[in-house]
Amino acid sequence: MPKIVNTHQAEAWNGYEGKHWAENQDRYDAVNAGFNDLLITAADLSPDDRVLDIGCGNGRISRLIAPHVAHVTGVDLSGPMLARARMTATGVPNMTFEQGDAQVHPFPPHAFDVAVSRFGVMFFADPVAAFANIRGGLRPGGRLAFLSMRDLGDLAEVFAAFGGSPMSTSTETGPLSLSDPTVIDRVLTGAGFTDVTAEAVEADQVWGRDVADATEFIMGWGPVRFALRDASPSTVDEIRDSVAAALAPHADGDAVRLRGTARLVTARA
Repeated sequence: MPKIVNTHQAEAWNGYEGKHWAENQDRYDAVNAGFNDLLITAADLSPDDRVLDIGCGNGRISRLIAPHVAHVTGVDLSGPMLARARMTATGVPNMTFEQGDAQVHPFPPHAFDVAVSRFGVMFFADPVAAFANIRGGLRPGGRLAFLSMRDLGDLAEVFAAFGGSPMSTSTETGPLSLSDPTVIDRVLTGAGFTDVTAEAVEADQVWGRDVADATEFIMGWGPVRFALRDASPSTVDEIRDSVAAALAPHADGDAVRLRGTARLVTARA
């Protein structure tokens, strides 16, 4: 097993959370697909590029990038998701996946031209150390491009059904830890990056084909399942009804779409 310092996240992504993402690969891809082109364009890829995909998960960004570059290496904490990534990458010769904690993973020095991440960099135990380690894997002048959550977007309406968000809204740790451009700049410059930019972007996120489908998917999502672990069956039923009511205005006939918001960040090593 590779060295891990972010043990809490490793437990989650190798437990229920990681298994749920792996088993629902297509669904999570649909949630985040609207951001794919924004990230790939920002990465400014070239045919000779060697790319590092940080927190690659099920490997969707790696698979999209692979036809346009020399090689993609995906790194993630999650064994279940990496297994899914390798399975869907069968027959693609220029793509490999490694299990590891990006904060301490032994990246070969200056081995990559570009590092990218789609919502895979918000949970580092020590973000400055993590990005410094990633920078060490980039050649001098190499590029960094990633997406991080800006706020909860339309999910805030859905989470109101819980009487308090099942996902941490702290800007110190968790999914919103890289939501503030000032923090992003401080972390990345502290890690040795330059030319830092942080643009506000947004996209539709498809959570299900109809309200009932989206409701059950959200009720099975890791943060929600954890938040309801001690709730009574009647309370869970009440919350499920409230989630469905919050989702109803976002159903447009063929899908339930929530507006997601993000920071699109770029920097130079």
